[in-house]
Amino acid sequence: MSVQRATFTRPLIAVAMVAVSTLSALAQRAPVPTSVRGTIESVNGDTMQVKARGGEDVKLHIASDVNVSGITRISLADIKPGSFVGATTVPGPDGGANAVEVHVFPESMRGTGEGSRPYDLKPNSSMTNATVSESVVGNDGHTLLVKYKDGEKKVFVADNTPVVTFVPGDKSDLKAGAKVIAFMKQLPDGSFETNRVSIGRDGLTPPM
Repeated sequence: MSVQRATFTRPLIAVAMVAVSTLSALAQRAPVPTSVRGTIESVNGDTMQVKARGGEDVKLHIASDVNVSGITRISLADIKPGSFVGATTVPGPDGGANAVEVHVFPESMRGTGEGSRPYDLKPNSSMTNATVSESVVGNDGHTLLVKYKDGEKKVFVADNTPVVTFVPGDKSDLKAGAKVIAFMKQLPDGSFETNRVSIGRDGLTPPM
């Protein structure tokens, strides 16, 4: 290798090493959470402190247009063909989809988040928001065929699976002791803001 070629190659190697190092650092950076599940510890003006289920303390700014809804338990029998539902599922031993929880949307929320996507409730879990096409009653639960715009899925819902629905709520429901799931985004200054909070009624922990 000539001296001229070696002089030209060294900067390229250095640039490549910096690029690889930068990509590695980005890959190792923890993803920004999109929700927090836990218990409200305090509400002070537009600031809410939540003790997450994992023990972390999370401070959230409450958006001025925050949407607050209650979560209340209903019966598995309340899920009928035509219901628009959200089902958190995990793979079953037979390769099917087993429900961890199912929430039935009121008619005013039909179409919310329609589709199927990975979800963060449990490892390998997914969230499917879809319309129930069929409900087959078995000895130990129901098998739902749910259809959404890009496909369909069979979901097994055991008799002991939590089934809930949404009821109206407002900002005054954000009180210490309430069990919540708060959806959030990170602001430019690194803090977090929530514009949608679901609160368990009568001590219920939102299962989704």
